[in-house]
Amino acid sequence: MNFFKKIFGSSDSASDEENESEYGGNHAPDSHLSIDERFIFNFKKNGGKFLYCENKQEVAEQFENILEENDWFESEVLCYEPGLFHLLAENKLIYTSPKNPKFLLATCENLIAEEGSILFSSKQIRQDKPNELPANIVIIATTSQLQLIKSDGLSAIKRKYERDYPTNITTIKYFEKAKEEDFTQYGSVAKNLYLLLLEDL
Repeated sequence: MNFFKKIFGSSDSASDEENESEYGGNHAPDSHLSIDERFIFNFKKNGGKFLYCENKQEVAEQFENILEENDWFESEVLCYEPGLFHLLAENKLIYTSPKNPKFLLATCENLIAEEGSILFSSKQIRQDKPNELPANIVIIATTSQLQLIKSDGLSAIKRKYERDYPTNITTIKYFEKAKEEDFTQYGSVAKNLYLLLLEDL
């Protein structure tokens, strides 16, 4: 199933291969792409795994699929957000004081289209630095969290939290191990990241 057709209702009859060449490769996406298309292009280029969900039931189903794919049932999980605990409890995952968590389950502040990155704050990851988080991450986000550039994301955080402003605002951008010749990722921590993107617009 071509994600672009599913998300954007594209009516053109181009084959998956043609779309792959249009969005694949190392070329920068054309400026005529919408914010959501641009985010998906850059996110996948960075190695992220993207799953589109039309409703909360699909989020729960896709989350179970991820658990099954990685054999994570009955594992320890790092999760700081009580609003997500039901997903963990339903799947018999251990989330109270995990000693060796297999993955992080979290929401995020925003999705940054221009660099295909995910913006977090202390609301999702407390004071943990990216290198202190588990190597595997599952993020649940919504289409309304898409922002074009990082400064738009930071402005959105300011609007969202008039009081109790979060700390530890950081982005995670690379979702696979860097190729040896890729110096742009020097010093960054690659994560195996799944994004469950819920349609809410």
